[in-house]
Amino acid sequence: MTDSPERPERARPQAIPAQRGQRGPGRRRGTLVLLGLVVLGVLGAVVLGPRLFGGPASDYSGDGREDVLITVNPGDSTTQIAQTLRDRDVIANVEGFLAAARDNAEIAAIQPGFYKLRTEIPPALAVQKLTDPANRVGKLVIPEGRQLDDITMVGSGAVTDGIFTLIAKASCVELNGTRTCVAAQDLRAAAGDGPLSSLNVPDWAAAGAGVMGNSHRRLEGLIAPGAWNVDPMASPKDILATLVAQSADHYVAGGLLDAGTTTQMSPYEVLIVGSLVQKESKPADFAKVARVIYNRLNSDYDRLEFDSTVNYPLDRQEVATTDADRKTETPWNTYAMAGLPATPICSPGDEALGAAENPAPGDWLYFVTVDKAGTTLFTSDYQQHLANREQALSSGILDSGR
Repeated sequence: MTDSPERPERARPQAIPAQRGQRGPGRRRGTLVLLGLVVLGVLGAVVLGPRLFGGPASDYSGDGREDVLITVNPGDSTTQIAQTLRDRDVIANVEGFLAAARDNAEIAAIQPGFYKLRTEIPPALAVQKLTDPANRVGKLVIPEGRQLDDITMVGSGAVTDGIFTLIAKASCVELNGTRTCVAAQDLRAAAGDGPLSSLNVPDWAAAGAGVMGNSHRRLEGLIAPGAWNVDPMASPKDILATLVAQSADHYVAGGLLDAGTTTQMSPYEVLIVGSLVQKESKPADFAKVARVIYNRLNSDYDRLEFDSTVNYPLDRQEVATTDADRKTETPWNTYAMAGLPATPICSPGDEALGAAENPAPGDWLYFVTVDKAGTTLFTSDYQQHLANREQALSSGILDSGR
C-alpha cells in the first residue's frame, strides 16, 4: 500500500469586511432570526414549560369541552385519581386537584367504578362532579336468586328483570348528547358464542357448563349476585367475561372449592345445589333444604321433584306447576329425571351457597311450604309429607293461575 501523492493546499478566499459603520444585509437577517427564536423560546417556556419541566400547568376554567369517562380502580389513592384525570385531560395539573380535594371526605371515600366527567374543567369542578352520585355510570346490582333471562309471573303479569336486562340497563350512558346501551339480546348472543375460556369460565365450572353447548344458559349461576361495575364502552362479550372472572374470584374466596370435602360434590354441583336452595326456601330454612337435597340424592328415590326446576326454562312462572309442565323433559326438570339439574337455575347468594356447603344435620326427605307467609314443614315420612301437602293445598298457595 502506497501513500497518495500530496495535494497542493487550495487557496482560501479572504473575506471582504464591511466598511466601518456599516452592517451587511446577511448580518441584519441573522440578528432578526435570532431575535425571533428568542421570542419563540420565551413563549414556549410560558406555554409548555410546566409540562416539559414538571411545574404545574395553569388550571382550566369554564364548564369543559366534552364528556369523557374515567375509571377509578380498586385501591386508587387521591393522587392516582388526580393523575388519571390529568392523563384524560379533565384537569390541567395534579396539584390543583389535590388542593381542591384536601379534607374532602367524599373524595377519600370514592368507590371504584366508572365516572362521567368533562374535559378541561377547573379542579374544584372536577371534585364536585366526581363526588356527585349522578355522574357514576355502569353500576350494576344483581339481587340474589336472579336468573339470566327475564321472567313474567302468571296472573299478575309482573316482570322480573333477568341478569342480561340488568346489565343492559347498567351499561347505558349519554356522552355528548348521544345515549348508548348494550342490548340484552346482544349479551344473550355473546353468552353462547365461542369457547367457554373466552368468557373466563373457570376450570372448575367448564365441564358442567360445557354440557349446554352454545346455549346462553351455560353461564347460568356463573355471574354472582352483588354490586359490580360495568364498563359502558366495553363489548357485550368483554362485559360478560369480566363479570364471570370477578364472580369466580368471589366464589373461590367464599370457600366453594373446598366444599367437596363435606358434600362429596364438585364445586359446580355445589353451586347448582345453592341455586336450588335459593329458589326453594327462605333463609331461615336454607340449611335444612340443602340437607333434604343431599338426602334425596343419596336415597333409593333420587328424584328431587322441585317445582323451581320445572319453572326455570319457562318465561311465565308461578309457584304451582301444571301436570303437563312437570311431565316435560328438560335438562332441569327434576320431576322427569333423577339427580341435579344440568346447570344452576339462578345465581345463589352467599347464604344459600353457604347452606349448600354446610347443610344442617337431619334425616328429612321432604318439605313443603304450606302458606303464603313461607312456613315450611320438613319430614322424613312420606305419609306425613302428603298430609303437609294437603295443608298447602288448603291454603291456596299451590293454586294455579293458568
